[in-house]
Amino acid sequence: MSDEIVRYDLPQSAIPTRWYNIQADLPRPLPAVLHPGTHQPVGPDDLAPLFPMALIGQEVSQERFIEIPEEVREIYKLWRPTPLIRARRLEKALDTPAHIYFKYEGVSPSGSHKLNTAVPQAYYNKLEGVQGLTTETGAGQWGTALSIASNFFGLECIVYMVKVSYHQKPYRRAIIQSFGAQVTASPSDTTEAGRRFLAENPESTGSLGMAISEAVEVAAMSGGKYKYALGSVLNHVLMHQTVIGQEALLQLRRAEAYPDVVIGCTGGGSNFAGIAFPFIRNNLNYGNKTRILAVEPAACPSLTRGTYTYDYGDTAGMAPLVKMHTLGANFVPAPLHAGGLRYHGMASIISELYDQQLIEAVAIPQLEVFKGAVEFLRAEGIVPAPEPSHAIAAVIREALAAKEAGEKRVILFNLCGHGHFDMAAYDAYFKGELTDYEYPQEAIDAAMARVPQIGGGES
Repeated sequence: MSDEIVRYDLPQSAIPTRWYNIQADLPRPLPAVLHPGTHQPVGPDDLAPLFPMALIGQEVSQERFIEIPEEVREIYKLWRPTPLIRARRLEKALDTPAHIYFKYEGVSPSGSHKLNTAVPQAYYNKLEGVQGLTTETGAGQWGTALSIASNFFGLECIVYMVKVSYHQKPYRRAIIQSFGAQVTASPSDTTEAGRRFLAENPESTGSLGMAISEAVEVAAMSGGKYKYALGSVLNHVLMHQTVIGQEALLQLRRAEAYPDVVIGCTGGGSNFAGIAFPFIRNNLNYGNKTRILAVEPAACPSLTRGTYTYDYGDTAGMAPLVKMHTLGANFVPAPLHAGGLRYHGMASIISELYDQQLIEAVAIPQLEVFKGAVEFLRAEGIVPAPEPSHAIAAVIREALAAKEAGEKRVILFNLCGHGHFDMAAYDAYFKGELTDYEYPQEAIDAAMARVPQIGGGES
């Protein structure tokens, strides 16, 4: 291969035909999901008010691969396969012997990886005959993706957007509305849960946990007209994202390279899973030794400072109990600009992988994140969203460590979305208005004090 190639593209015939389900390869199975009222394992009937049966089946499936419907693959063709790019200019700027590759998911119509799961979720709900979908969104990327997918399949879409992002990102809100979705700032007075949150704190800036409570309530009370769609955390959502890593494996083969480390940012875990799970499969089944690194904000450090225990997926306690690394469902993060990484817990699968020491995790403060984002964009010409900029900051750390050690390391990361709707964050950074924030332990302790006590749950 020419040493001058910087971009590795694939033909549309290379779009994966199957999603990879890592549950088939876990050394030990995932802990059971529990009913929020009875604390007993949930069954399909418990989840049916929220999800179509096809997705419930995928959530618990132990099959290694699940076929991607042709209608979904046809829509995937609008942006997949996405490019794998060698960041040669960043390598030069860092003066590192490391080879840095990134998978660029910002070429999708929604500008991020989220459409990879929004499309199949809308598809399966359409097959079940629902009228519309409800959901939450933090930074707005998931709300954008679900509004697009709902539009494609003729479904209504109701989005509860975390209030701080609703005001920080008006153009993200506008694009969601452009596809016909209804957007409400959360917490709101449109649901019982929202009214309760506002009664406790009328000035609340919101959280993903609160927005989930509102969206779940609307779906659960709709008599089957609406189902709930989630953009991260759940097993089937993470599985849908594995098209990213599967394509990357093919592209790296063309580049005659294989990663020493794979890096992704983590909030709920969807884009991290998408890039990392196919490489974890190779580690588990074929003896590969790739390091897998999850990167989270210091202001919302669920993996690095959370407790691995059962907790609610939402603030009101309406969603099932999941064993995960959590900061407590009542955790309200600081209004940092990486809105997609402000969730109180981590996906069950990623929590289990971390507990089994199959992946590593690091928390990075906001100013280092934006410094890395600016270094990347000035080298590579792509403005990254604040969320994947956490991965970029970790990549820079790894590249400089390779320089210090004099080692030629291969680094792969997922640039899961562009930052074209996040320029207010960059503006604040250049004005010196952003600050580092580490969530105080006493606030974590207060939120954790309200976590339900499930026998044998904590580890």
